[in-house]
Amino acid sequence: MSAPLEGKVALVAGATRGAGRGIAVELGAAGATVYVTGRSTRERRSEYDRPETIEDTADLVTAAGGLGIAVPTDHLDPSQVRALVERMEAEQGRLDILVNDIWGGELLFGWDATVWEHDLDKGLRLLRLAVDTHAITSHHALPLLLRTPGGLVVEMTDGTADYNRDTYRVSFFYDLAKTAVLRMAFSLGHELGPRGATAVALTPGWLRSEIMLENFGVTEENWRDALGDQPHFAISETPFYVGRAVAALAADPEVARWNGTSLSSGGLAQVYGFTDLDGSRPDAWRYLVEVQDAGGPADATGYR
Repeated sequence: MSAPLEGKVALVAGATRGAGRGIAVELGAAGATVYVTGRSTRERRSEYDRPETIEDTADLVTAAGGLGIAVPTDHLDPSQVRALVERMEAEQGRLDILVNDIWGGELLFGWDATVWEHDLDKGLRLLRLAVDTHAITSHHALPLLLRTPGGLVVEMTDGTADYNRDTYRVSFFYDLAKTAVLRMAFSLGHELGPRGATAVALTPGWLRSEIMLENFGVTEENWRDALGDQPHFAISETPFYVGRAVAALAADPEVARWNGTSLSSGGLAQVYGFTDLDGSRPDAWRYLVEVQDAGGPADATGYR
């Protein structure tokens, strides 16, 4: 089928840029109606103060073949999330796919800062943005999702459960936030599975997001120019790769086999056969363990 998700309704919470945008677009390419939310609109930017907007994401969803609907939403505000779900209920009468990709913490964490050195207000704000938002959204959206059997919830994080269990991730607050989201998927799996729905945690690999490309001073067209400064960037992937992972999960009639588990874009590519935009299949988390963390020279051969 060219549009396996035709008739399905998705909410990508946190779809302004990065993985959220890639996921929304790929769900649209599979035929879904996709509600995209965030705080950056054409009229008002979030504290990120970046040019990407949810309206732009919605337009990309529609251009890809779906229907993109932008709804400005602060997912820390339960009343706004409630209103969002009430709108989806009124307009669509269903919700089949919920992607909790809210983050907003890119400017709030310090690299390798101990908990006593880290700015406390920023750390606590990061936890609210990365954890509370997911809980608030699930609280309000899951009753609608459960009305239709076969619903899917995707909790977006950074790192697999195996990798994060054994690896200190950046700093105390960052580590806690990403681990909490992994546990959310596990807990939701227990609550949703007996009710006919599936919850998973999903991580991209090293993501060539808008912010990451800007940090390296490159674009998607010339991203390999950054390898001189960071050779391991060779394993990186576009946001559309993890988007294709979500679309594959959503179209899988046996998706319940993954319930409560931790997944990665690279791992799912091996199962479902999708590729990144360049036709490769980067397997970043295997690469990190076997090459980068092992102190080996940067060489993505055999890993993409």
